[in-house]
Amino acid sequence: MVAPTQAEISAEIDALAKEYAALGRDETQPRLDYPPYRSSLRRHPTKDLHHADPETIELVAPVFGHQDVDPLEADLTIQHTGEPIGERTLVSGRLLDGAGRPVAGQLIEIWQANAAGRYVHQRDQHHAPIDPNFTGVGRCLTGDDGSYRFLTIKPGPYPWRNHDNAWRPAHVHFSVFGLAFTQRLVTQMYFPGDPLLELDPINQSIRDPRARDRLVAAYDHDLTRPELHTGYRWDIVLTGDGRTPLDDGEAS
Repeated sequence: MVAPTQAEISAEIDALAKEYAALGRDETQPRLDYPPYRSSLRRHPTKDLHHADPETIELVAPVFGHQDVDPLEADLTIQHTGEPIGERTLVSGRLLDGAGRPVAGQLIEIWQANAAGRYVHQRDQHHAPIDPNFTGVGRCLTGDDGSYRFLTIKPGPYPWRNHDNAWRPAHVHFSVFGLAFTQRLVTQMYFPGDPLLELDPINQSIRDPRARDRLVAAYDHDLTRPELHTGYRWDIVLTGDGRTPLDDGEAS
């Protein structure tokens, strides 16, 4: 079977965008069966949600505190003996509810590729170097004002096998735990001005352009430090009309 080209995938994306515009309704979360994202057709849920006893779930709720999460875990540039390669950048923002109120004491975890677009993972075997001084994972607890901050390396784009010559835009995966495992939010943050965004079926599976824009961080010069790092600001909203779109469930 011949893999589709980027032009063919882009044509499918454009056709679905026109179809969405004609519907006249908002879709702010990813479509689970989005044809340009080929693997979503094979693995999206086809059965009703499983109903679970909430009291049973609460017995296994996440338990962690300030003694369990070291502040140094939010600095992804100091986890090894040497200096990681790439553009240092500070990613900072706030965790908010739908009314704009800060959500304090929540665990935020991130994982990402290195500056060459390579993950430290057995399944990632494409032709890009592994940085021995960069693992690409970090975590922190939100402050009283809902704030978080990670010092990291700006990730590079990387190829994937959705179609011929497919590339994922640079992104950072975020996981946010609530008061129970069922409240976990997993999503991706992108960088502004990336030309790969409009070509990416994962990003484009969110049909509402305004919702897609909520996944793109803003460059913030006030977060930069001279000769040290650039800075991006990105808030995560848990509920309401301005809710941050979720990941579709696959860490790509």
